[in-house]
Amino acid sequence: MNLRTIKRNIPFAATAVVALILYLAAGFKFHGFMSLGVFKNFFSDNSFLGIASIGMTFVILSGGIDLSVGAIVGLSSVIIAMMLETHHMSLGVSVATVLAVGVVLGTGMGLLIQLFALPPFLVTLAGMFFARGLGLVLQPESITINSYDSILAHWSLPLPLTAVVYLAMFVIALVIAHFTKFGRNVYAIGGNEQSAMLMGLPVARTKVAVYAFSGFCSALAGIVYTIYSPSGYARAADGLELDAIAAVVIGGTLLTGGVGFVAGTFLGVLIFGIIQSAIIFQGTLSSWWTRIAVGILLLVFILLQKALQLKRFTTSKAISK
Repeated sequence: MNLRTIKRNIPFAATAVVALILYLAAGFKFHGFMSLGVFKNFFSDNSFLGIASIGMTFVILSGGIDLSVGAIVGLSSVIIAMMLETHHMSLGVSVATVLAVGVVLGTGMGLLIQLFALPPFLVTLAGMFFARGLGLVLQPESITINSYDSILAHWSLPLPLTAVVYLAMFVIALVIAHFTKFGRNVYAIGGNEQSAMLMGLPVARTKVAVYAFSGFCSALAGIVYTIYSPSGYARAADGLELDAIAAVVIGGTLLTGGVGFVAGTFLGVLIFGIIQSAIIFQGTLSSWWTRIAVGILLLVFILLQKALQLKRFTTSKAISK
């Protein structure tokens, strides 16, 4: 392993160390924290955040950003709730429709970004307002979903359904990122888009596909949210896009793109779960302390990224001389 590879892996290694330290510290402090039930909750309670963060990882790896993920989660939860409870449509048709809506929204934003050279921040900000507003127009109130009862009643696996969907999506994303041409193109574009174009890579198609994939993940996260709740609510996942960005950055993915791992995002979401559970076990702290702890970690990892970038720049400058 060369020095460059080691440096690229430093943020991921730091995330793994932080996750292990937090888990062991909480385990030693709180009785029962290391139980199997609590460990399962890390994945089930943060399943929709984890799935949305997977899509966000690909967007940031490509050098972009997506502020619409939380709003699409809320919109998706409303659409599937209305289809199942109001219109009594089949589960298969409802799920397929919601996923298609997510892909269409993501593709639309990707096309606007690529064809008109618009800033991803502004386009996805507009997408966030559009999706959140559309959800509230369709259904301003929460809808309770009873259609999952028969499925959950016959669920026999040791992990909750929400956790299984999240873990399955994580494995799929790992394969896509590291073992497919699309994944290699995403890394290349995030590293240097101009170089990727000169190499003949399908930059435009890949960038649009990245936002389509993020829309798909957000819609799937909305479906998982309705299983977890179980309800559909247009205001659900308010601010989830910021949590997803934080999980990706804490997981070691550079905001400049081109460097990062889906596995790092998985650890970033796990850190969220560990902190939340530790606060619950502590009993006297407000849940808002989760935000404070995540904010501190986010700042530390941003500083670490900056330090690595400065060191890389200094080294490259010294070599050029």
